Amino acid sequence: MSYDALFSPIKLRGLELKNRVVLPGMNTKMAKNKHDVAEDLTGYHGAIAAGGCGLNIVEIATICPECHAYLYLGLYNEHHRDELKKIVDAIHENGGKAAVQIWHGGFVPQEFFDKTNKLETPDNLTVERIHEIIKQYGQAAKFAVEAGFDALEFHGAHTYLPHEFMNPSLNQRTDEYGNQSLENRCRFACQVLDAVRAAVGPMFPIEFRFSGSELFEGGYDLEEGVRIAQTLESRIDLLHVSAGTYQRGFGDTHPSMFKDHGCNVYLAAEIKKHVSIPVATIGGLNDPAQMEEIIASGKADVVYMARALLADPFLPRKVMENRSEDIVHCLRCFTCMAERAATGTRRCTVNPLIGREMEGDEVQPALVKKKVLIAGGGPGGLYAAWTAARRGHSVVLCEKEVALGGILKSEIALPFKREMFALTETYERFARNAGVEIRFNTEVTPEYVEKEAPDALIIAAGSRPLVPPIKGMDGEQVVVVNELYRNLDKISDKVVVMGGGLAGCECAISLGMEGKEVQLVEMRDALAPDANVRHRPLLLKEIEKQVKAVHTGYRAEEITPEGVWCTDANGERHLVEGTTVICALGQRARTDVVEQLRNTAPFVRVIGDARRVSTITNAVYQGYHAALDI
Repeated sequence: MSYDALFSPIKLRGLELKNRVVLPGMNTKMAKNKHDVAEDLTGYHGAIAAGGCGLNIVEIATICPECHAYLYLGLYNEHHRDELKKIVDAIHENGGKAAVQIWHGGFVPQEFFDKTNKLETPDNLTVERIHEIIKQYGQAAKFAVEAGFDALEFHGAHTYLPHEFMNPSLNQRTDEYGNQSLENRCRFACQVLDAVRAAVGPMFPIEFRFSGSELFEGGYDLEEGVRIAQTLESRIDLLHVSAGTYQRGFGDTHPSMFKDHGCNVYLAAEIKKHVSIPVATIGGLNDPAQMEEIIASGKADVVYMARALLADPFLPRKVMENRSEDIVHCLRCFTCMAERAATGTRRCTVNPLIGREMEGDEVQPALVKKKVLIAGGGPGGLYAAWTAARRGHSVVLCEKEVALGGILKSEIALPFKREMFALTETYERFARNAGVEIRFNTEVTPEYVEKEAPDALIIAAGSRPLVPPIKGMDGEQVVVVNELYRNLDKISDKVVVMGGGLAGCECAISLGMEGKEVQLVEMRDALAPDANVRHRPLLLKEIEKQVKAVHTGYRAEEITPEGVWCTDANGERHLVEGTTVICALGQRARTDVVEQLRNTAPFVRVIGDARRVSTITNAVYQGYHAALDI
């Protein structure tokens, strides 16, 4: 397939981009000393520029000390300007173009602000302070030009200060900036854009990011989004159409795996019909064919990819080189955002190099080439095999079943997790191309290790499902969740899912989406405590939509043809009716395999679920680092 539209240049005032792929501003928490540029941030942007992106938009840069958030960049003094030049240089040195996102956060996100800062909102700002903020935007824009940026983005979406002025429910002012008219609500943004233009000159491109619709009752809708765009278009060169607000819809601004890829494209497509400037779209995009169609059909002029470029910074280059099959697709699992929220770090399930780009994307060859045996062909084992082979080792991977993937094989039963299932194919291709020998139907035993005599053994044997001795568990109507993909034809229209962890909840959602009547049984008081902090709220919303009933505090005691008999916290028995029962009661590490193999080679490393039942992220990272240690 050709991608002539996606990789055609586009002119934005005095700037020409080589293609239509843009990295949006995305907070990485890679700042240091409150607002300085860390080396890993320059490496991150350098890698994405080297990967073929047409424009890198550097994340949130605060325009004043009043709104300076912890570990966000700043752009309100000469020191900030000089710090940001490091990122500009890294992007330019790798063939890219650089923009910066100038920002005032208003009252969101409150938890990131320094305690000494005053939260500024439309309702508590004096007119004098509004005028001062407008000047500060202009000063930040001037610093952006001096730092060498090729363009800038004015962030007016997602409930940040400019958006708060435009939001009719948040803006309760009664003066010329108040909510009496759209003209009033847009006045702040218009005046900021005028100040920015005065600061940057006539040929410097200005982009405006806003929500095409707020997507909740009481917010503005797409029709009003069109009017906002028309009000501002004469002042800008590119209109970045996002969606929703942090106030009401994190899953709208960052579409989850439960939503279609490109679910927000319709907003940009409609707005584009009513304006005369280029329009950009965003929203779970990671398929080059879909992005080509968006550009070729005129739905948008530019496509933005955020999480997709975290997963694979070289995605654009791979498409240009006709290597689309080598793209490592974003899983939309929210590991990247959950880690940022929980620990202030950035991680990606499928890319252990994120935040380590300064080390380079190529692993260092081993000084001594060794024979490496890997027991298990799940994601961790495959990544370890690929990494070890790239270092020059002779690698044999043994899988005791007829197919690779480990626990990922079960994801084929869940349509919204197709990227997770496909990850196995991608890692297998990488491993084979690197020279890994893969042996199926081969269980690694102590005798097998003795026969192969490897220098290093990586145990990636995974986990097995926890199936407690509940009466009736051996019934024909019972399916273990790991085996759901093999038994889809056995699933009736009335289903009881035993186990309200992440696997059980996602299974229940998928079956509910198919139109089945699903009830969920969980002995704890809360569902999915093992889900990350970003995915879990969206998961629970889907449970509300797709599951008929949730029974927390229920302990399953007996399975019958009529359903599952449970006991509640008061000792009372209840029948949860269903003619199919899914057992999703957790996983248990294959510690027996680990104990058998622990001392069978000079170097032994245990990774993934075999080490401790955890996440794909940990399996991949542990596999990568185990291979680096050989």
